[in-house]
Amino acid sequence: MPMIRRSPLSRLLISRRFISTTPAAAQHSVTLGIRREDPDRIWERRCPLTPEAVEHLVKKEGIKVLVQDCDRRVFPIADFIKAGAHVHPTLEPAHIVIGIKETPLSELVTTPVPSPLSSSSNSLVPRTHLMFSHTTKGQAYNMELLSRFLKKDEAAHQQDIHARLIDYELLVGSDGKRSVGFGWFAGVAGALESLSAMAHKHLEIGVASPFLHTPRPHTHPSIPSLRAKLREVGESISANGTPPSLGPFVICATGSGKVTQGVLDILQELPIVKVGVKDLPALVANPDTDLRKVYLVHALLPDYLAHVGGGVYSREEYYKHPENYVSEFNTKVAPYLTLLLNGVGWGVGFPPLMSNEQLVVALERAQQVGRGRFSSVGDISCDIGGGLEFLTRASTLSDPHYDSRPANVPQHLPGVQMMAVDILPSALPLDASHHFSQALLPYLQSLINEYKGEDVAHKDALDTATVARNGELQGKHGWLAEPLKVWKDGVASAATSTPATESKLTQRAKPKRVLLLGSGMVAGPAVDEICRRGDVELIVASNTLPEAERLVSHHSNAQALLLSMDDLEKVGRLIAESDVVIRAESAGVLLLNEIGLDPGIDHCSAISLLAEIRAQNKRVVSFTSFCGGLPAPESADVPLGYKFSWSPRGVLGAALNGARFKLGGKDWDIPGKDILSSHFPNVPISNILKMEGIANRDSLPYADSYDLGPLSELRTVLRGTLRYPGFCDLMHCFKLMGLLETNSTILLDDWTSFIRLSLQSRYGITIPNDPASTLSAIASVIPAAHVDQLAGAMSWLSLVHADSSMPTLPKKPTAPIDIFTRLLAHKLRYEPHERDMVVLSHEIVAQSIDAPGVEEIYTSSLITYGTAKASAMARTVGLPVAFAAMEVLDGKVLLRGVQGPTDKSVFSPVLRGLEEVGLGMREGVVVGQGMEDVLAGGLQSRI
Repeated sequence: MPMIRRSPLSRLLISRRFISTTPAAAQHSVTLGIRREDPDRIWERRCPLTPEAVEHLVKKEGIKVLVQDCDRRVFPIADFIKAGAHVHPTLEPAHIVIGIKETPLSELVTTPVPSPLSSSSNSLVPRTHLMFSHTTKGQAYNMELLSRFLKKDEAAHQQDIHARLIDYELLVGSDGKRSVGFGWFAGVAGALESLSAMAHKHLEIGVASPFLHTPRPHTHPSIPSLRAKLREVGESISANGTPPSLGPFVICATGSGKVTQGVLDILQELPIVKVGVKDLPALVANPDTDLRKVYLVHALLPDYLAHVGGGVYSREEYYKHPENYVSEFNTKVAPYLTLLLNGVGWGVGFPPLMSNEQLVVALERAQQVGRGRFSSVGDISCDIGGGLEFLTRASTLSDPHYDSRPANVPQHLPGVQMMAVDILPSALPLDASHHFSQALLPYLQSLINEYKGEDVAHKDALDTATVARNGELQGKHGWLAEPLKVWKDGVASAATSTPATESKLTQRAKPKRVLLLGSGMVAGPAVDEICRRGDVELIVASNTLPEAERLVSHHSNAQALLLSMDDLEKVGRLIAESDVVIRAESAGVLLLNEIGLDPGIDHCSAISLLAEIRAQNKRVVSFTSFCGGLPAPESADVPLGYKFSWSPRGVLGAALNGARFKLGGKDWDIPGKDILSSHFPNVPISNILKMEGIANRDSLPYADSYDLGPLSELRTVLRGTLRYPGFCDLMHCFKLMGLLETNSTILLDDWTSFIRLSLQSRYGITIPNDPASTLSAIASVIPAAHVDQLAGAMSWLSLVHADSSMPTLPKKPTAPIDIFTRLLAHKLRYEPHERDMVVLSHEIVAQSIDAPGVEEIYTSSLITYGTAKASAMARTVGLPVAFAAMEVLDGKVLLRGVQGPTDKSVFSPVLRGLEEVGLGMREGVVVGQGMEDVLAGGLQSRI
């Protein structure tokens, strides 16, 4: 990962040889400066322009070129001087300054320069810097760099001239694809480094292969030389084969971009036979497979992505709704590979190529397939913790590979060797620099023309690639104001440290203490996230000590304590000793409430989206929000289409609540007795997942809570709960049978008497104790259309003929709803192999205040699934708690009293944290019809 390092002052005072200097007479000509790269980056030898390009600019364009001296650069300084450049220590006269990576802060010059259009030294223009700035994703370590291009204060410095920052990564051609970069060279270098690393791995298991002679990229001066050496390796394989003990050598390349093109190009020097994914099992199992060949499978998305609903892969749908797909790479491809070369990019919200849980399955199967299978990976894309979750860090050219072994991998399985150098093109500095220079030159000429006051050929592309200009963030980069503020607040906090604090900086800082009260089902993800912070000590206090000990067992900075909430003295002492208290109990007063999923993430995401809409001078006319925790589709083939990860009592109780909302301009007030029969049969939030919905209590106050505007001017204000189709009808049948009664009690002789006694209690009747009479009573209260569904559910729940798997009966008279809670908790519990799913969806209809009439539909959605480590519900409830707690702990939340997550100091970092762990909201906007008519029509059909 690139880092900004502060250079010591002495670095600026080092004496260098300067062969020529800038003549005074030419000080106002357009001047280009070529930086040296950060001296701390020992492998960075690339240069953005070749001497030939410099000669062209000097002789053909008539500009002055300055270059900083550097003995490590791939082109000698003498070549630049011969081309007409001048050596300069600081590049201060340059209008345009170019380098590869970020400029060290101590060497960054952002002052204005004399205009080339005026002979007066008082006429100044902004300087322009081009680099891979690593700022555009909000990278915290480079916010100080970005701040140097921005106004220091909104109210001051309005007349200052600020430098312009252009990021190479954002330069695109007319086809919308990146036009300046090193992708192909990363592929070539990555393939060679990975082959070399793989050979080292095979030595560790006692096997020497021809790939021991694979050339490492930096050991040869050019790509033709590397090709020739790799060709020799291929000739050796053609003549003598690969080691029989390892079976056929199978290499897999993923992706289809320039990185993968580089991989495929360089591998052509080997005796390659291309195979398909479907060919792999037979290929490696066949003892007669020719070992004088190297087998290459190019695995593309359709080869390993599976639709959660069982449909076929659709590229358009995948990029619109990636949550509808899962990767099966771990079973279809990985177990058969000798080497994986991963060149496929990954983004938050998309399924990983392979998770840590899937890695275990891949390794198990690889052990069965044969020796050395899936033992080496070259992750050229280098997305830390992304596409390959078990990639925990980048490697370096000095130390190019390491073994990765996630904590969940059993001891009997091996780890995986990872090659993940993040500056691979630096290993091919000559070829990469020639390519880069050729791609960059047209844009440089356009910038030069701009300084000359002439026509600019690539103006739109340069503007799009501009991160900061005139002291302000440009275009889509406006959101970087948030990470900038976080950085500035941190600097200000450090600056106001007391002398006593500063005197202790050389000592180990006292850890901040966080107290978590409770160790329930959602506590795990919160514990894991909080304990990632080395400066935090976590106390998990619970009345179930084994459960608390399990939560902290993998964390050195956490401990478990036995605590009863009745022990007020001990509770008080623990709270007094802690900096932040997170309560998993409802008793007491919390500083920060409603910071789970619903409420929690729903509030944070809705308020954030509404703020964006208002910033565009638009007003809301409709707000609809649905949320639900459900079984994943493959685990939902049970009565109610529902399973419980905690007590069902809350779900059953919600079926008794009434609801108020506004929909399609009509006010609705549905009493609790009708809430299930008056549901929304179709909530169209997904083309794949079919959902129905139930209105949640009183939605109308959210017009004020979310500042939507006067209720009279809103067409719709509705919040609801999502369920699979059939839930409401079946639950309504259970309600009609008396299973949700709260005010009466019954005493069961056996489970088969539950329905009969509940019916008697609800309707005040006597039903003979025989099945026929019970079924007759049921038929008299249940709509005929639902009898078949109900009969199937009763049988599945063993309420007709009890079996030995039933839970114990209550020993005293109990309310039917609590008896039903006990039954559902037992029969509809999640099995260890099953996963849950969380779905959250907002739809906001807005129109311009200045030009009303055209309505835009804004959507924000999250669909996520549980893993072997934590359920989706636990993550979406526990992680927001952890993120909010850390903000409070760090003093970034200044609110006091009882608060919700409606302040930006809370919801922004929570959303940012969720994005980083793959739980980010996916937003979109279209012009057209929303879901209001579908909801209103469905509801009307139920009345």
